[in-house]
Amino acid sequence: MQLGLIGLGKMGFNMRERLRRHDIDVVGYDPRPEVTDVPSLEALAEALPAPRIVWVMVPSGPITRQTIENLAGVLSPGDLVIDGGNSRFTDDGPNAELLDAKGIGYVDAGVSGGVWGLDNGYGLMVGGNDADVERALPIFDALRPEGDRADGFVHAGPVGAGHYAKMVHNGIEYGLMHAYAEGYELLAAENLITDVTGVVRAWTKGTVVRSWLLDLLVKALQEDPDFKDISGFTQDSGEGRWTVEEAIRHSVPAPVISAALFARFASRQTDSPAMKAVSALRNQFGGHAVQRAPNTEGTGA
Repeated sequence: MQLGLIGLGKMGFNMRERLRRHDIDVVGYDPRPEVTDVPSLEALAEALPAPRIVWVMVPSGPITRQTIENLAGVLSPGDLVIDGGNSRFTDDGPNAELLDAKGIGYVDAGVSGGVWGLDNGYGLMVGGNDADVERALPIFDALRPEGDRADGFVHAGPVGAGHYAKMVHNGIEYGLMHAYAEGYELLAAENLITDVTGVVRAWTKGTVVRSWLLDLLVKALQEDPDFKDISGFTQDSGEGRWTVEEAIRHSVPAPVISAALFARFASRQTDSPAMKAVSALRNQFGGHAVQRAPNTEGTGA
């Protein structure tokens, strides 16, 4: 099976490698010549036999919309486009309509797994019609974790459902990270606790709060026990905001997710140990950039 993959950044680059390990013939395109397989979208289309499947893995918003528009001009009727980026679900309908006018199918795919997905597999939530999703199943099966398909993949509904599910997933992620971060700060503030990292590590097996995020917090603490090298400034990539907006629209109380989002806003005004922990977690699971703390004497960083 062959696939065109647009966007070879932190996620896309590893996805190309995982797909190739599962015998999917991937032709990748990226503006950076050092990672791309072809020099242009036109060359990507020419390199794939029809009917084509092209996966878009670029930043959400204008870049994704422009890429979809450009693909509409180089692909052919019967082709299929999958948007695997963190697009807002409200963008999926217009994207699907644009491509449908050219006879091109559209599937939206929420993807979770960060930089660890290469080896662990990616959690996938997709939206689209049954035929389009079925056609792309070999690709989804190659990307998802080993084991039962239902444990790492869901056809969540029609176009837009995949990105909606991923939006809610990321909203939950905000709340989980901040709960761990607050617990870390409380431990660090108490003189009775002489081994903060050890306490957090002791939670990783057998306790009711164990999780992969907790494992990553331990890893981050082992690398930088006091988070001296990380600023508490924590960015948000949009999904938390959209989740809160949807909670308001549906009158669903979401105080934990809302508080976690607002805490990120607060991090841009004042520094705190909790927000350093959140920033470190985002870097661990997703390779997201962190803002380094101001240089201290002699660091030369």
